[in-house]
Amino acid sequence: MIFDAARLAFANLFATETRTVFWKVIGLTLLALVALWFALREVFVWLALPWIDALMPGTPDWAGWLTFVVGLFASLGLALALALLLAPVTALIAGFFLDDVAEVVEKRDYPAEAPGTPLPLVEAITGSAKFLGVVVLGNIVALFLLLVPGVNIVAFFLVNGYLLGREFFEFAAMRHRPPAEARLFRAKHRSTVFLAGLLLAAFLAVPLLNLLTPLFAAGMMVHLHKMLSTRDPDFAGTATAGARGLKSTARSNRRGP
Repeated sequence: MIFDAARLAFANLFATETRTVFWKVIGLTLLALVALWFALREVFVWLALPWIDALMPGTPDWAGWLTFVVGLFASLGLALALALLLAPVTALIAGFFLDDVAEVVEKRDYPAEAPGTPLPLVEAITGSAKFLGVVVLGNIVALFLLLVPGVNIVAFFLVNGYLLGREFFEFAAMRHRPPAEARLFRAKHRSTVFLAGLLLAAFLAVPLLNLLTPLFAAGMMVHLHKMLSTRDPDFAGTATAGARGLKSTARSNRRGP
């Protein structure tokens, strides 16, 4: 089931509609990074260069090239630093387009079923921020564990597998279920979701290909949620009945014997 969902999601990456979303994400990411590079460069010129001039007063005119060299190396250093931010920034921006990917999958592969409901703007922004936090937190933990031989790779997959699986499955589920029910459904099928998350972590570990992780993960989890819903059709009714039972019990407790 997991590999079927992954295969369908990977094929979906080459659909015309998905390619359009991908180029939007990449274009906005590059635009954001270029703007950030110019902003940081101007801050460096404004703050650092006067400090260098004050540190070495009376520098002859022929040594003015030192300032140029320092600025050049600083610009290159900023470019390298921003290159490391490429994947997280892509993830943040892609978060705003996940509903577009889910809608493409649902229309192409499940035309007979009711389409999902896009998340409200506030929830979409919150989801984007959460995913960025997931990526950053997961990789910070894995980075610290690099110092522990034999644990680093395992930690990377376990941390990212759990976090990616949870976030993206709940995103797909909340298009069709209330948030509380989506979390319960994920918890019920936690083993399957975790194994799917490990596959996403493997996707994330591949350079350049990891830029597609949000789009691939969204499509894969839409398929996985559909498959699990087909296998567990009574879950929604059970969850609703359980919620009603809890409310009824609460009312009875308030009324007393």
